[in-house]
Amino acid sequence: MKDETKCLHAGYKPENAGPRVVPIVQSITYAYDSAEEIAKVFDDPTLSLVYSRFGNPTVMAVEEKIAELEGGVAAMCTSSGQAATLLSILNICGAGDNIVSLSAIYGGTLNLFSVTLKRLGIETTFINPEMSDEEIDAVFTDRTRLVFGETIANPAMDVLDIERFAAIAHRHGVPLIVDNTFATPIFCKPLSFGADIIVHSTSKYMDGHAVQIGGVIIDGGKFDWNNGKYPELTEPDESYHGISYTETYGKAAYIIRARMNLMRDFGVYPAAHSAFLLNLGLETLPVRMHQYYENGMKVAEYLQGNPHVESIKYPGLPSDKDYALAQKYLKGCCAVISFTIKGGREHAMAFLDALKLASNEVHVADIRTCILHPASSTHRQCTDEQLEAAGINQGLVRLSVGLEAVEDIIADLDQAFAAIPE
Repeated sequence: MKDETKCLHAGYKPENAGPRVVPIVQSITYAYDSAEEIAKVFDDPTLSLVYSRFGNPTVMAVEEKIAELEGGVAAMCTSSGQAATLLSILNICGAGDNIVSLSAIYGGTLNLFSVTLKRLGIETTFINPEMSDEEIDAVFTDRTRLVFGETIANPAMDVLDIERFAAIAHRHGVPLIVDNTFATPIFCKPLSFGADIIVHSTSKYMDGHAVQIGGVIIDGGKFDWNNGKYPELTEPDESYHGISYTETYGKAAYIIRARMNLMRDFGVYPAAHSAFLLNLGLETLPVRMHQYYENGMKVAEYLQGNPHVESIKYPGLPSDKDYALAQKYLKGCCAVISFTIKGGREHAMAFLDALKLASNEVHVADIRTCILHPASSTHRQCTDEQLEAAGINQGLVRLSVGLEAVEDIIADLDQAFAAIPE
């Protein structure tokens, strides 16, 4: 194989491609010059491309770009954001282990942690940021393997105090994994504040156009795995002839193991064409994020003064309880706004049904304005206690402000509020 494909975490740089080209390599397999050469790859898959179930040149080019955006050593794309979160956990956790997670997280992640991982023998302890450090310290056990949180929680819109939770995690010898989907690396780089692993649902702002599902894991490369808690990374892996990931791959040990083991076995790798489309979104991400923020702020200010709105959660507003955290960690806010409509579920549903420009849909962070009622959709399986812990009530709606003319967005909201029954 050619030198440009010699390492699965190094990216794809074809000699004849110009700087604007990301080629679509539509192939599942790769040819070798000899049987001996392919045998060596099965001893160490990082030597070259093996199979597009866990490595494709087009996808690798995008992985390298995202790793650089986040400031990590390497990245691995997945077929969905949910797959990225799952693999980020399973890479260092097994039956009998425990994870500590902030309670205000996306409903799908909440279900993954509280139901599916529990069935696999991995228990989750949920915490909230109002707890003292001492209270949080008390929930850790000798089987705790990581701390998980979202930079900007979906849909609670809480801002994660990254430095605080990184310090707590590191005090217990475990990494902090942060879902940076809503902030994107344009507005926040959690690794620079002490986080160790980043995950994204690339289907959101990174893609922007709602055309394909995807996710990504980024390895910060700074966490010391040699503390006795992570034999998966430090001890010989018999499925690869006794390789120790920390000894062989150094700073990229975590992400290489995720690819060589989990991606090999689960095969949740995106198609080349999906990565090509994702790259198109990445090329406009900085411009779009600043316009989202501008539109989002104007809509948030409108909602703050609307008589039908009981409360609003948007950390870009000076009145928000997390405004100080947003100023510390975010260079701008996303365009997702959570607000509670007076009258609860009935009035919230009437409002949603009256919208014309904004779409009722199970999506967020799109170029088009969309809206959702979390309690009856993304968090429908949650108990009342879980809803409360996640910052969700029956009148809460999640509005994702798009890139349409902001005057048109506000006019649509205005007419929908007028449709709410007295």
